Amino acid sequence: MKITKAVIPAAGLGTRVLPATKSIPKEMLPIVDKPAIQYIVEEAAAAGITDILIITGRGKSAMEDHFDRAPELEERLLRSGKQALCDEVAGISRIANIQYVRQKETKGLGHAVLCAKSFAGDDPFAVLYGDDVVIGEKSATGELCEAFERYGKGVLGLKKIPLDKIGKYSSVRYETGPDGEKQVGDMIEKPSPDQVMSPYAIIGRVVLPPSIFEILERTAPGAGGEIQLTDAMRELAVREGMIGVEYSGTRFDMGSKAGIIEAILTVGVSHPEIGPEVRELIRRMAASL
Repeated sequence: MKITKAVIPAAGLGTRVLPATKSIPKEMLPIVDKPAIQYIVEEAAAAGITDILIITGRGKSAMEDHFDRAPELEERLLRSGKQALCDEVAGISRIANIQYVRQKETKGLGHAVLCAKSFAGDDPFAVLYGDDVVIGEKSATGELCEAFERYGKGVLGLKKIPLDKIGKYSSVRYETGPDGEKQVGDMIEKPSPDQVMSPYAIIGRVVLPPSIFEILERTAPGAGGEIQLTDAMRELAVREGMIGVEYSGTRFDMGSKAGIIEAILTVGVSHPEIGPEVRELIRRMAASL
């Protein structure tokens, strides 16, 4: 079954990058000249997603404004002879059909996904974590959707994490299937060293069947006192099995200061307008260290 719906949880407070996020949603922090949330929406659209639900919270209306039309701005650009820029700005509103719903309480990622129950209905859907921008030649979401269409099971986007850092993420147990696929049968959120199942963690992208909602509705608060999506996916993996896909793109953690700088520099060095300047800047900075 082809995946056409996606959910982007983006209601977090962005406490790791305060004070910048006191009045600006972290999802709207720019990577050179596009906000992080636009990269995520474009990745979903590149995977064939047509309908997107963004889970927002108080103070997040800037995201809605960004994906709306701006007639006054577009008119000003046209009068200034900036047709290409006007077309780019206007095109943002046509990337996908975007809806919004507020997560009225920050009860965790699992609770945020549960807010999408009526949107998803009986359809499988992708989840693109709002903190994670993935940049690569292929759409990471597209790679997961292809696996879902092939195997008919929920799919986890995986990355290998150094064992001394995996305690901040999750860890999955898997067996290698006949096609070389990772058949995931168990997982744990924020494992202690003796609980680590493998160096692979769920990072930023999953595709889920609608049966996840029945599980989420009875999932008790877990790590951090929040309803953890990983806990619900663990039951799904034990009950139905899941597939793990180590997607090919590079993930940037836009909820961290270092991740934001890394994303800006990575995009900046290949940017058609400022690439040479950024590369020269990096050379000068490296020489002075």
